[in-house]
Amino acid sequence: MTRMVQPRPDTQTPAPAITGSPHATRTWAVLLAACAGQFLVVLDVSVVNVALPSMRTDLGLSALGLQWVLNAYTIAFAGFMLLGGRAADLFGHKRMFLIGLGLFTAASLAGGLAAEGWQLLAARAAQGLGAAVLAPATLTIVTGAVPAGRARTRAIGTWSAVGAGGGAAGGLVGGVLTDVLSWRWVLLINVPVGVVVLIGAALWVRERRTGGGRRLDLPGAVLVTGGLAAVAYGIVQTEQSGWGAAVTLVPLLGGLALLAAFVAVEARTAAPLMPLKVFRSRAVTTANLSMFVNGSAAFAMWFFMTVYAQNVLHYTPLEAGLALVPSSISVIVGSKLAPRLMPVAGARNLAVLGTLIAATGFGWQSLMEADGGYLTTILGPGILMMLGIGLIITPLASLATSGAAPGDAGLVSGLVNTSRTMGGALGLAALSTVAAARTAGGTGPEALTAGYALAFRVSTGVLLAGAVLMILWLPRRAEGAVES
Repeated sequence: MTRMVQPRPDTQTPAPAITGSPHATRTWAVLLAACAGQFLVVLDVSVVNVALPSMRTDLGLSALGLQWVLNAYTIAFAGFMLLGGRAADLFGHKRMFLIGLGLFTAASLAGGLAAEGWQLLAARAAQGLGAAVLAPATLTIVTGAVPAGRARTRAIGTWSAVGAGGGAAGGLVGGVLTDVLSWRWVLLINVPVGVVVLIGAALWVRERRTGGGRRLDLPGAVLVTGGLAAVAYGIVQTEQSGWGAAVTLVPLLGGLALLAAFVAVEARTAAPLMPLKVFRSRAVTTANLSMFVNGSAAFAMWFFMTVYAQNVLHYTPLEAGLALVPSSISVIVGSKLAPRLMPVAGARNLAVLGTLIAATGFGWQSLMEADGGYLTTILGPGILMMLGIGLIITPLASLATSGAAPGDAGLVSGLVNTSRTMGGALGLAALSTVAAARTAGGTGPEALTAGYALAFRVSTGVLLAGAVLMILWLPRRAEGAVES
């Protein structure tokens, strides 16, 4: 019989509060290492965007090859993340953090030194695999470093702010490094940072293993990894071939079939990779669905704002990155405000409020014009959009992780990251198709602006639907863990 119980404290590593106690320095060092790992993972989703023309010139990449510089990372990242989360539970969160960061750092070095296009693509895929192992461990380490309550909420807020900052900083960091040094440094910059974080994590992070001696569910791992990777591959193919092409439909339908088989296998196996009981928690299910919906709008925002600034307003890559700095700051501010507002407003209400603020910004942005000024077509709406997104992440992550048993902490962390990543990939692909249909092949400023504006209007509707979803289904407060 299913019953609701409070999460058990970890028996191997008691979590100290973030206070002036002797453990405080270690706790902050652990949080710093975990957040730095998350920053690198999210940064590399977008940091290469402005460097693509230089990569093409230097390595002789085709247009399709350039697309795969982005896709190789995204597909590996999304496909392996649930496996990475469960591996952290079974083999140790510290161990998988170090393995993931080590692979990510080595792949960054290989990509920065690539002499041929295929070498760069292979390095990006290896980066994505390392990120898939690393990302779930970062959130699990954060939630395990402090006890449940306001201290943990603040820690998750810091993690959310750093992750949001990584996504927001991608254009600026990439523009500066490409203009001042070369495209290779958008990858090589990860190496010294990665080495420092590796040393810090090895010294300060304590090992936590919550899998209870269970073995890895190999059939489930193969099915879910193959399914997610196939779906991600199908999604990215839409940008090149459209939604009705066989090259899109075959991997999409095949991936969905593999995921259906995964659910069937998990319902019958004794030690599943993803126990379906985690979805008995309304908080876990609804928070992840909400994360998927909001991610579909947030990821696309950075892309469309960047191409609008460059293709319509004729900003240089560096100017486009600088133009979005206020938006980058606002998402960090929102993420840091969220833990302070949650005790007053409640997690659900704050997530809904953040979604409505973001929807207001997206609606404002949809009024963009070909000759728009910076204050009204980039600065104002950008601040509203990203302030709202910043307010959303922490309450949703807190609700999602609060409903998981300790033995499923890494898995649920991987699920949170997978929801955001898959939502972002699907949203960008769908909205790119919407914008292209509205543009109808036009390349002039007016045609491009009309396409981008329609994408922002659709995003506004998606966010409003997400707000309704949260009002109806999100619990008002965190749940206990669900156990069988």
